[in-house]
Amino acid sequence: MKKTRVILLVVASGMVAILYFLPKAVVENDSQLQTETPAPDSATAAASPHRAAPKAIRNGINRLRARYLTGTSEEKNAIFADSLIGLYQQAGLYDSAAWFAQRADAFFKTKESLLKAGNATYEAYTFAVERDKQRSLAEKTRELFDKVLQLDPGNLEAKTKSAMTYLSSESPMTGIKMLREVVEQDPKNELALFNMGMLAVQSGQYGRAVDWFEKLLAVNPNHLQGNLLLGVAWMNQGEKEKARQQFEKVKKMDSDPAVQATVDSYLQELK
Repeated sequence: MKKTRVILLVVASGMVAILYFLPKAVVENDSQLQTETPAPDSATAAASPHRAAPKAIRNGINRLRARYLTGTSEEKNAIFADSLIGLYQQAGLYDSAAWFAQRADAFFKTKESLLKAGNATYEAYTFAVERDKQRSLAEKTRELFDKVLQLDPGNLEAKTKSAMTYLSSESPMTGIKMLREVVEQDPKNELALFNMGMLAVQSGQYGRAVDWFEKLLAVNPNHLQGNLLLGVAWMNQGEKEKARQQFEKVKKMDSDPAVQATVDSYLQELK
């Protein structure tokens, strides 16, 4: 299975970096924020961490970041930070989104801001390439989601994402155990079912992957990534006809060129 063909489809569902690495983030720490000035749309923009983002997003980031850097009101800075989260995510700069989400939560201190910070940090973790950064983001993600779970023990999304961070740690079985607990508590939890199937594919346990993805699709027949990876599991099981039918189904589900190219590459392998 070629990683480049499935990454576009699976990463949005919470795929962790130990499965598919894709460098997208540029860290902005305290020292950078204290010294950095917004880069204009000119030749100097080549040095801007969000140079690949659309112009409207770049302008929004520059404007709000300038206000954040020069602001004196903690409340206004927290509002600016909260607004920057979405813009940085649109720009594909997930480390920066996480940084500002944590700053906003430090002021608001609500369950909502805490959950937003946890989700943003988890997203940065899924895109981390360097092992040290990956571990650091994993620890921060767990710290934030632990606080969420203290406030809301029934938040299975937080528990599932926290579980996934253990897979790049020295205690991966802790994460597997947590995922199984989520499924036991909620047999229809799509995120947990998908991640269990994903992990089965990654570890070459294609029979188990088929079982997990079939359970997922019984809950949500239109889960694009689940449908795709069920085809991948069938293909690696040697069930070519089942895989072909599954890939043809995915082609009908989404006309996006990236999806079509991904599926076509698998169908080509089946010839």
